[in-house]
Amino acid sequence: MDHNAQHTSAGHDHSSHNGHSAHADHAAHHGGHAGGASWGTAAKATLHCLTGCAIGEILGMVIGTALMWGNVSTMVLAISLAFLFGYSFTLFAVVRAGLDFKTAIKVALAADTVSIAVMELVDNGIIALTPGAMDAHLSDGLFWSALLGGFAVAFVITTPVNKWMIGRGKGHAVVHAYH
Repeated sequence: MDHNAQHTSAGHDHSSHNGHSAHADHAAHHGGHAGGASWGTAAKATLHCLTGCAIGEILGMVIGTALMWGNVSTMVLAISLAFLFGYSFTLFAVVRAGLDFKTAIKVALAADTVSIAVMELVDNGIIALTPGAMDAHLSDGLFWSALLGGFAVAFVITTPVNKWMIGRGKGHAVVHAYH
């Protein structure tokens, strides 16, 4: 990955680097170059993604359950809102960094699509496979334990996916060019 090329377009000031050690510190912040991403970097990227997904998914589950929608309709709403909120967290961050809206959308899609998709597949799979969870009411502990348990398992499974992607300059690594 050409780290210099990424930061040049974002207005990164390389004159502040004093030799190779400063660049090495900077590379460590991004999870390294050829050696792959650190687990900490992957966990932060996953947590960032999970936060947006969780807000959207909980909102969708609450709305669908409160309106007594069927399981499929509720899950479609929850997944749609998870993607919407997941993308919006990245979108707003890169727009704040100075990107135009069209470019920001491309960055958000490139940064988060795989992470959100894996997360949604895992946590919705857990909810769907937990007996009675989809039919539970908002006041039932089963509803919340399946939903929150699904998020926890999704985090554990998605973190290595993000580590692999970031280490190859994909996924959340795309966002680093714009901060």
